[in-house]
Amino acid sequence: MKLIITIIRDVDNDQVSHALTESGFSVTMIASTGGFFHRGSTTLLIGVEDDQVEKAIATIKENCLQPQEQGTKKATVFVIKVDQFIHF
Repeated sequence: MKLIITIIRDVDNDQVSHALTESGFSVTMIASTGGFFHRGSTTLLIGVEDDQVEKAIATIKENCLQPQEQGTKKATVFVIKVDQFIHF
């Protein structure tokens, strides 16, 4: 299992979150600001099985559609191995 931590611009949040949930992914959203975009951003936490990582990343990439200035980032994605997952 993997945990995908994705930092996206606030303007992309609705589109990306909706696309992920429509594709069957569970998403937790955290409002954030900081060094990646230097403006309002949203951090998404997405738990996925190993074979679903590429599908989730492709969904994120396809749905960060807002126009951007040359050289600015749309998203920052971290994929972390999960040793244990407990849900109760």
